[in-house]
Amino acid sequence: MKKVLFIGNSHTYMNDMPELTRRMIEDTTGESCEVFMLAYSARPLKWHLEEEYFAVRFNILHGGYDYCVIQEQAHPMPPEKDTIRCMDRIIKLCKEAGTTPILFETWAEKAKPENQAEMNRRYRAIAEQQGALLAPIGEVWECALNVLSDMSEADLYYRDGAHASAVGDYLVATVLTKVITGKLPKEDFLTAFDFSLPDDEWLNVKENVEEETTCLPREVVQAIRDCAELD
Repeated sequence: MKKVLFIGNSHTYMNDMPELTRRMIEDTTGESCEVFMLAYSARPLKWHLEEEYFAVRFNILHGGYDYCVIQEQAHPMPPEKDTIRCMDRIIKLCKEAGTTPILFETWAEKAKPENQAEMNRRYRAIAEQQGALLAPIGEVWECALNVLSDMSEADLYYRDGAHASAVGDYLVATVLTKVITGKLPKEDFLTAFDFSLPDDEWLNVKENVEEETTCLPREVVQAIRDCAELD
């Protein structure tokens, strides 16, 4: 059984992405997987370590996790020195516990695609310096934006132009599944989650799992798979 801890903010908890990742991992490997989450709206890693350090410390040191997915604030990006320092502290805890750290490379806002290159640079540099795994979500996202541009109802973004839609979080889970298992999800895994309500902010969300479950078109899933395979 694999155990995965997610640390982040709304880019982690949006559309119950950790649960989708769990299902993908189980479907891909045939083995059970458990996911746990420390994610709070609009919080950078600095907040986790200053305000909720003991929750982070306890979970990593005593949780028996195989992987820890670490997601930094994205919009806006914090000062690079803060990200480096905070990643270093969390990664050291992971190594002390025998947990493999995975850096969750985020994506740029829809209106600011020029920010993607800097995100990619930061995450790749930290992963290389720390010897940590990188989930190149932002790079796969950038590829998929181009491929999906002509497909209707295949927008990676939620309507705020910052968070992920159901399609976007399917991409996120796909990349994480590949990093954790070494394989892409099965071609017939079409399930995605959309917990948002029409004409409402996502602070009010669906509370029935069946209602948030949706099925993506095969051509959309294949486009995401193709981009994830390239990395």
